[in-house]
Amino acid sequence: MRRFHVVGISLAIIASLGLAGCGGGDGGDKAGDTTVRVTLANHVWTENIKADLPEFEKETGLKVELTQLGEDQLSDQYNVKLNAGSEDLDVMMYRPLQEGKMFARNGWMSDLTDMVKQNADWDWADYQEGPVTATTYEGKVVGVPIITEREVLYYRKDLLEKSGFSAPPTTMEELESMSAKIKADNPGTAGFVARTGRTAAVTQFSSYLYSFGGDFDKDGKATLDTQAAKDAYNFYSKMIREYGPASVTTDMSWPEAMAVFTQGQSAFYTEADSLYKNATDPSKSQVSETVGFAAFPAGPAGSKPYNIPSWALGMNEGSKNKDNAWKFIEWATSKAQTLKNQQSGVPSARVSTWADPEATKDYPQDLVAAAQEGAKTGVGHDRPLVIQVAKAREIVGQPLVEGITGKDWEAALASAHTEYQAFLDDENK
Repeated sequence: MRRFHVVGISLAIIASLGLAGCGGGDGGDKAGDTTVRVTLANHVWTENIKADLPEFEKETGLKVELTQLGEDQLSDQYNVKLNAGSEDLDVMMYRPLQEGKMFARNGWMSDLTDMVKQNADWDWADYQEGPVTATTYEGKVVGVPIITEREVLYYRKDLLEKSGFSAPPTTMEELESMSAKIKADNPGTAGFVARTGRTAAVTQFSSYLYSFGGDFDKDGKATLDTQAAKDAYNFYSKMIREYGPASVTTDMSWPEAMAVFTQGQSAFYTEADSLYKNATDPSKSQVSETVGFAAFPAGPAGSKPYNIPSWALGMNEGSKNKDNAWKFIEWATSKAQTLKNQQSGVPSARVSTWADPEATKDYPQDLVAAAQEGAKTGVGHDRPLVIQVAKAREIVGQPLVEGITGKDWEAALASAHTEYQAFLDDENK
């Protein structure tokens, strides 16, 4: 998912900053012991890190050779270089839930387990459980989370007050009943909105699935036929079908769903916390003065929103410069750098940073509370943990479309379960 990306044409930048020092490292690479080659995505996080690179180089005596690319270019380069066993890539910024499993299964990611535990001050134990789970493969740490997001509840304070509610819903039952009443009290205004697109909805629906006690699969077996999954699919579809906008379409991703909410056309909206500025910025939102945030409502299994790392830093297993590569990762993900990024609006994976008033003073405080709550109970994935992610999302997302349009979602879910199991069997051969 695209979060906080730098607007504009993707760039390919090779920047050698500072002077080469006489630092160590394990050597053997073409650029020399004192160079570390880092590939990063176009992102606010990257811009913040770039600004401090001279400081890192001065402290370590290393020279950073930086390549900065757009998402598509980044994936293309990784696929080519990693598949070829290239050594001219040390540190890589990657998407754990989109390509992490493929990279790790192919042996392209270095095992960082010992490295993350060797520095008590750096503090691996400070990282939230969900993001850590997402950057761990078969018991080995293969990445350090740098950017996170959770699903939270966006709501209209004025509409709740008008309908006699003093607080936002804390359960799914309350979300439904309050959505129904507010829609009845305000003709032309929806009680609820969320993503509806077949693939776009999957990530946000995941929190409903977990909160009802389900998941997409377990131990290689599809679990879309469980009662928990059926209840979750039914609830999500019903909320949009019965309490959503009158002219709802089934191709809404976050920009379209967010627009419904920010134009004052819905009381509730569940979405990633990383997108909150779209609702609070007066230049983008008509409800900026009345928007509130709350923890994701609890289902039968409790409140279990996703808590994921949208990006992480990993190390190329083919690198001959791993000591220096780890020095960069350790510095870029340190508490000091994480604090700076959080202050600039980049949500981190560190517990201590979220608890630091200085790190969150410019965030809505109810959003901070909702994010902290979601981090405690969150699940480390928001989509099927597979290699062919796009195909899997199409399969598991189709029953949502059927339910939203009032068709036979149960038959669609049964069909999706069979198709998804065949997909898993084929992928796990």
